[in-house]
Amino acid sequence: MKEIFSLIKDDLRSVEREIALESVASVNAITAIGRYLQSSGGKRLRPSLVLLVSRMVGDCSPAAIRMAAVMEMIHTATLVHDDVIDTAQTRRGRPSTNIQWGNHTSVLAGDWLYMQAFHAAVRERNFRILEMLIALTQMMVEGELLQMDRLGRLEISEADYMELVDRKTARLFSVCCRLGALVGGGDPRAEDMLSDYGWNLGMAFQLTDDVLDFTAREHVLGKPVGSDLREGKVTLPLIYALEQATSAERREVQTILRDRSYERVPFDRVVEIVQRYAGFERARQRGLAFTQRARDLISGFPDSPYQRSLSAIVELMTDRDH
Repeated sequence: MKEIFSLIKDDLRSVEREIALESVASVNAITAIGRYLQSSGGKRLRPSLVLLVSRMVGDCSPAAIRMAAVMEMIHTATLVHDDVIDTAQTRRGRPSTNIQWGNHTSVLAGDWLYMQAFHAAVRERNFRILEMLIALTQMMVEGELLQMDRLGRLEISEADYMELVDRKTARLFSVCCRLGALVGGGDPRAEDMLSDYGWNLGMAFQLTDDVLDFTAREHVLGKPVGSDLREGKVTLPLIYALEQATSAERREVQTILRDRSYERVPFDRVVEIVQRYAGFERARQRGLAFTQRARDLISGFPDSPYQRSLSAIVELMTDRDH
């Protein structure tokens, strides 16, 4: 990742400055939360996609810097809201904003970040950009509502799961790449191909994340392992395992979903069930189809350091241990 980001390190510094400037509010609490979130780190994958794509198809203009900052701010706002909804305790290895400032302040800060991101985007005076961002935000909100409706339910299908990943993760990756192509001067065909590349990358990224929620080490993951199931979410590795699990095993999982804790059924027991029915391996194999599609799409562009970096990101994001 360091090698990839070295191509755009100066651009990323400009993005960080842009985010810092855009996160200053007239209310001290919002500014403090903005600084706290920015200092928490993160992979900066989404703004990096905007920058790499824009440089691959043309050049990294001030518009590309601004849109990279906008996409990171939108992503950060979703994390703030998600942590409130999920009553999360940590984010990126630090106390989440809802723990530090409380739910009410965090929700309002998330709202402010959303609106500030749109305020920055308006400066481009481009209706296509606004249409993309509005449609994306609506899609993510609908995804969150669908997920809330399905919390605690054992009978979640693979199709249900894929719909949520599409709305909550893949569309954001897709828009990052399409915006990069747009502000970089790419033609409509390049926009469509890169949007498709981003979508497949996002699907593969989330499938990998959901496997890691069971298998990663907590200090590497940055949050407690097994968080999804504790929060009432049934993800693909468990969906596959439940297709073959016994009635007794299904009741054990249902107990965790009902209790929202591992007190009566330990987390290691769930891992054992998923491993027994090859849930992890099947989820990884499912992710490989999205990985291959993303790899095929990016290989359709002329060779360049940026094209090779976008190809390498596919491997790094889907073959990682954290």
